[in-house]
Amino acid sequence: MTDDITTRIEAIADAYEEIRKTTQQVIVGNLHLIDGIFITMISGGHLLIEGVPGTAKTTACKIIAKLINYEFRRVQGAVDTQPADIIGVRIFDRDSNEFVLREGPIFTNFLMVDEMNRLTPKTQSALLEAMSERQVTIDGDTYQLPNPYFVIATQNPHEAEGTFPLIEAQCDRFMFSTTLTHLDAENEFEILRRERAGELDWEQYNARITPILNPEKVGAMRATVQEIMVDETVLTYMRDLVFATRNHGDIRLGASSRASIALFRGARVRAALNRRTYVIPDDVRALVLPVLRHRILLTREAIITGIKPETVIAGIIESVGVS
Repeated sequence: MTDDITTRIEAIADAYEEIRKTTQQVIVGNLHLIDGIFITMISGGHLLIEGVPGTAKTTACKIIAKLINYEFRRVQGAVDTQPADIIGVRIFDRDSNEFVLREGPIFTNFLMVDEMNRLTPKTQSALLEAMSERQVTIDGDTYQLPNPYFVIATQNPHEAEGTFPLIEAQCDRFMFSTTLTHLDAENEFEILRRERAGELDWEQYNARITPILNPEKVGAMRATVQEIMVDETVLTYMRDLVFATRNHGDIRLGASSRASIALFRGARVRAALNRRTYVIPDDVRALVLPVLRHRILLTREAIITGIKPETVIAGIIESVGVS
């Protein structure tokens, strides 16, 4: 660990606080979304958001993309969206007398897939290779995606009409997940107050946003958090939490090893945001729900009796201690 690790961690925390402050000028409530986006981005993963329409998911992503100076593209999920609409297609160019790639929106730094569970499973699977390997294959040829590459997908609640549950392999590619709900009465009133004051005008706000980071700085932050210390006691705690999902009576399919890696990487970032050079159990505990929520599958009996994944995970957190 280099001597200036503390200074570099302070810079990460300062940048995060500035991003959070800037987004709060427009985003009201649901601040855990900003936390989730930043932690996922620095961890090098992807984020899944579940929430009803009108909870500022797209607006938050557009703001963050500009603040970190990433190229941003958005895909709207629909049942008639085809894989080629996202990945791209090879077309014949008469001038060059060869096939050339017409890139789809997947070729970007920051891709937002809105209402992903409105895509058919075939189209959902088009994103698997991109999310896990940062590349796509078209007609047998492999194309590398830009670096860095960051995906945020949103999905409607599963009971919404016209949706397809995300396939298990797809869910596992998301490092973290989070949920958004409608605002409470106080925050809803704040929305109205800001609208009356003209503070929610997107064009005016967008015009005055100045990037705080860039892809190079984000890459340096990722390198810095890799120097944060993780004691073997904390590693054991991570393992025990993940193993508990594989031996739980209400869980049909427990979390994979990707969950362990997500806990490890995310805990390091959270330590940095709290200006520490080491991970503590609280860092892990704070990320258990976003890491496990979308990865576990409950038994049929648990579902019938109304048990929720959040309830099961809360029980696991309560029962698993730090040894």
